[in-house]
Amino acid sequence: MGGLRKLAASFVAPGPCGVAVRGRLKYLTVEDEGVLRAVGAHQGALASGDLKVRCADGLEHGAETWAARKRDLTGVSSSRIAGAITKATHDQWALARRCQAAYIQSLAAGIKTLRHRLSLPIGAPGTKRAAGGYRSKNEWFRKSRRLAALEDRHTAAVAEWQAGRVRVVRGGKRLLNTRHHLTEACLTEDEWRDRWEAERWFLAADGESGKRFGNETIRVTPDGEVSIKLPVPLAHLANAKHGRYVLTARIAFAHRGAEWADRIAANRAVAYRIHLDTERGRWYLTASWQRPAVQTIPLETARARGMIGVDTNADHFAAYRLDHHGNPVGDPHRFGYDLSGTAGHRDAQIRHALTRLINWAVRVGVAAIGIEDLDFTPEKTREKHGRRKRFRQLISGIPTGKLKARLVSMAAEQGLSIVAVDPAYTSRWGAQHWQKPLATPRRTLSRHDAAGIAIGRRALGHPIRRRTAPPPHDQSDRVGHRTVQAGPGDRGREGTRPPTTDRAHEGPSPSGMRKREPSASKTVRDAPSTQQWVQDSLMHTG
Repeated sequence: MGGLRKLAASFVAPGPCGVAVRGRLKYLTVEDEGVLRAVGAHQGALASGDLKVRCADGLEHGAETWAARKRDLTGVSSSRIAGAITKATHDQWALARRCQAAYIQSLAAGIKTLRHRLSLPIGAPGTKRAAGGYRSKNEWFRKSRRLAALEDRHTAAVAEWQAGRVRVVRGGKRLLNTRHHLTEACLTEDEWRDRWEAERWFLAADGESGKRFGNETIRVTPDGEVSIKLPVPLAHLANAKHGRYVLTARIAFAHRGAEWADRIAANRAVAYRIHLDTERGRWYLTASWQRPAVQTIPLETARARGMIGVDTNADHFAAYRLDHHGNPVGDPHRFGYDLSGTAGHRDAQIRHALTRLINWAVRVGVAAIGIEDLDFTPEKTREKHGRRKRFRQLISGIPTGKLKARLVSMAAEQGLSIVAVDPAYTSRWGAQHWQKPLATPRRTLSRHDAAGIAIGRRALGHPIRRRTAPPPHDQSDRVGHRTVQAGPGDRGREGTRPPTTDRAHEGPSPSGMRKREPSASKTVRDAPSTQQWVQDSLMHTG
C-alpha cells in the first residue's frame, strides 16, 4: 500500500438541529405593504450601521462593545429588535471571516502548484498525482507573472486576516455588481433599485420561550393572525394596542403545520422572517425553530440491514444496494438532476433527486445510506488543472456542501442515517474490482455504478476488493479462508473443484490395466502457470 494516503474512518453524520418552513402572506392591503416597507427600511438602516461599527471593531470586539451597540439600538427601536440586529450582525461577520479563510486557503493551493510547475524543466511530463512542467517558455513566463500576482493577493489577504478586517455587502456583492450590467441582467434601474432595497431590509425576530406564542416582536397566533411590534419612531402606524400592527393577511403552513402549532401552543421559541420576492411581487413569512440534538445511532446498528452506496456526480446519483455482507443486490439505480438555470431550479432538482433516492431506500428496507465526504475546495484552482476548464466547471458544479446538509435533514424525517466515508480511490477501485464482474449482456455497469458499490462496502466496513490473495501455506485454511465474504465456519465456502483432465470421467483402459490419472495440484506453488484464481460466484454469505 505504499504511496496511498491513509483512509479516514467512516462515521454516522449527525442529524439536523433546526427546522424552517415558509408560507405566503396573501391578500395584503396597500396599508399593510406600506407598513412592512417602512419597518423593513428603518430596521435595515439600523442593521447597516451596526454592521459598519462591528467591522470597525475587528478583533477588538468584546462583551462591552456588544452591550454598547445594543444600548444604542434600543433607543431607536426596542431591546428585542436590537438583540436580533446585533445577533444577525455577528453571524454576518463570522461568515465573512470563514469566507476569508477559505480564500486564503485557495490562494495558498494555487501558489504551491505554480511554484512546483515552475521549478520543473519546460516540457517535463506529469504524473497522476502532480502536474508536469509548462509546455513553452511563453507559458512559463505568463505563469511566473501570475505567481507574483497570487503572492501579492495572499500577502494582502493574510494581513487583513491578522488585522481582523472583513468585507461584507448587505444585499449581496453579486447584486451590487449587477448595477453595472443592467442590460445583461435584463433589468431597469428602478427594478434593480427595488430588488436592492428589499434585500437590505431587516424584518426578522428571534424567538423567546415563555413569551406568548413563542415570539413577542413578530407574533403569529394559531389561527394565522400576524402582528408586528413597531419600533418607537413608527409607533404612530399602530392599529392595535401596545404599539402593534396587525396584518389583514392570514398565514398557514402546509408543511410541518402541526409541529409549528404544537410549539406556539406551548409558548416555545419560534423565529420569524418576512421578506418580499420582487420578481413575483409576493410577501412570504418563514418560521424556524431549533430541535433537540438528535442522537446518532451506532455505526454497527446502521450497518445491520445493509447499505445503499451513492456516488455523487455532476448530473446524477449512482446508487447500488448492498446486503450486510457487502454483496450487491439487484440492479443499479440512477437519479438524475439538471444543475443549469437559476438557483431555485437547481435546488428543486436536488430535492427531487434526493426524494426519489430516500423513497427507494425506505422501500428496500435499509437503515442507512453511504455517501462520500466530499470537499473540492483545494481542487478547483486553475493552477492545478490548467486548461481543463470543463473539468474545473464539472467539479465546481457538484453540490457537495448543500447536498450533504439537505440529505441528512431529509433522511432523518424517514428514519434513515447517513454514513460518510473517505472518498479516496472509490471510483478507481470500484471499476477495477466490480465493473467487469457485474456486467452482463443485458446490463452495462458504468464506472459510477461500480463506485457506488465501493462506497457502500466502505460504509459497511468491508474492503472494496472482492477477494484477498490465496493463503501462503500449503493448506488453504491454515491461515484463514481466502475470500473476504465468507467466514471459516460457513458452509459451502469451498466447493468441489472441477476435474483437471478430460479423461477423469472415462472408464478403465482397454487393456484392463488401471491407468493413473494426473491429480490436481493441492498447493499454490505447484499449480500450473495457466491456472487462474477465480471466484465461482459473486454471492457469498457470512
